[in-house]
Amino acid sequence: MSSIVRAALVQTTWTGDKETMIKAHEDYARQAAAQGAKVICFQELFYGPYFCQVQDAAYYEYAESIPGPTTERFQALAAELGMVMVLPMYEQEQPGVLYNTAAVVDADGSYLGKYRKHHIPQVKGFWEKFYFRPGNLGYPVFDTAVGKVGVYICYDRHFPEGWRALGLNGAQIVFNPSATSRGLSSYLWQLEQPAGAVANEYFIGAINRVGIEPLGDDDFYGQSYFVDPEGKFVGDVGDTNNPELIIRDLDLDLLSTVRDRWQFYRDRRPDSYDGLVTP
Repeated sequence: MSSIVRAALVQTTWTGDKETMIKAHEDYARQAAAQGAKVICFQELFYGPYFCQVQDAAYYEYAESIPGPTTERFQALAAELGMVMVLPMYEQEQPGVLYNTAAVVDADGSYLGKYRKHHIPQVKGFWEKFYFRPGNLGYPVFDTAVGKVGVYICYDRHFPEGWRALGLNGAQIVFNPSATSRGLSSYLWQLEQPAGAVANEYFIGAINRVGIEPLGDDDFYGQSYFVDPEGKFVGDVGDTNNPELIIRDLDLDLLSTVRDRWQFYRDRRPDSYDGLVTP
């Protein structure tokens, strides 16, 4: 069995409505499959605008059950294409109980489960506590056709504990779908995920949308990329302004090479970390 996994990321602009946004992502998935990709991840809240730039209850209507209609639509596509899919969406568990969530679908179309974003910001342009409860499903790793896949969403990336939890749970590839703007976080974008990949010894796919959306003035700066467990970008970083389908080959044999070189998991000292989880 080949250790090479051909993986894809989508960074794109808001089309103006949910249905055309979903269709655009179906097209991206088909393009990726035609180029041999076996796993794909979309951007945070992929079928909507990044509505957290404002606080308006009208955007609650973007939420849906997971699994639900959009999940099922992409389950059928995943089975058709033979592709693992990570689908970041707005989840309604029940009325008034809403999460920022990513569903994971295997290459045979089976629904494997979901990750709910743990860390919820509430700063200018990112009014997420208005829309989401903090995640409560832990840090699952999904056993997929391409290997063990984890998800960590946007603002989560600033918190190293979740990266480590995903590694301890066996992740080989972690996707970090995001909506992040130039003025606030661009100086961190090419720093944190490579550092997370090195510290936890797995691949990371970092996704960011592009363009200025109608709800705000901030520019989503793209620059999506894959980074390997040595902290090296796999191929070029994505464009800063334009939609792009990013397809890269990830050699999972590098995980063993790095883990044999650096015994971070052997040498960690959880017995000395109790103070880190004291409120």
